[in-house]
Amino acid sequence: MRENITVINHPLLKHKISMMRDKNTGTNEFRKLTEEVAMLMGYEALRDLPTEDVAIETPIEECMAPFIAGKKPALVPILRAGLGMVSGMLTLVPAAKVGHIGMYRDEETKVPQEYYCKLPQPIEDRLIVVLDPMTATGGSACDALAQIKKAGGTHIKYMTIIASPDGLEKVASEHPDVQIYVAQVDRCLNKDAYICPGLGDAGDRIFGTK
Repeated sequence: MRENITVINHPLLKHKISMMRDKNTGTNEFRKLTEEVAMLMGYEALRDLPTEDVAIETPIEECMAPFIAGKKPALVPILRAGLGMVSGMLTLVPAAKVGHIGMYRDEETKVPQEYYCKLPQPIEDRLIVVLDPMTATGGSACDALAQIKKAGGTHIKYMTIIASPDGLEKVASEHPDVQIYVAQVDRCLNKDAYICPGLGDAGDRIFGTK
């Protein structure tokens, strides 16, 4: 596996993802599980945030205490399923800025089509964490990362809950400078480019649509 891929193996993640996979898990529970998984993954992905010591007073004495330094991180969900991961990440970093990249997959060609891009500025000074629950072919992720780089982003991470081997390899090889965090690498893609065993359409299950 490529050096820029981190597979987060944790019993809590595995348990929650198994619940997400179950077709009998309803919209409300699925949405909450997506938030919880994003928060658990974010704890690992944000491990290297820079800090600076600031003088504060505790009830006992004055001391130097570490606080997050630099520009606030930017969270950039790939619409629409990536929105399901935002609240979990904001639980960890409530002051983070939130941008959006809109992509949809052409059902015939399977090629991603961009329809919206709005990023916090100045984007070049921020850690950017791109969020998408599923990485199937990897096309949407690659295009989103390319758009962020075109806009000036340089310090980028990509968080995905479930990925296919081919999709993960595509993203990692086309963007070797982006650190990728994934919770589960599944078996393969089927003829319709859905991840197997996967969990179905994450956007539909988060928002209760078909």
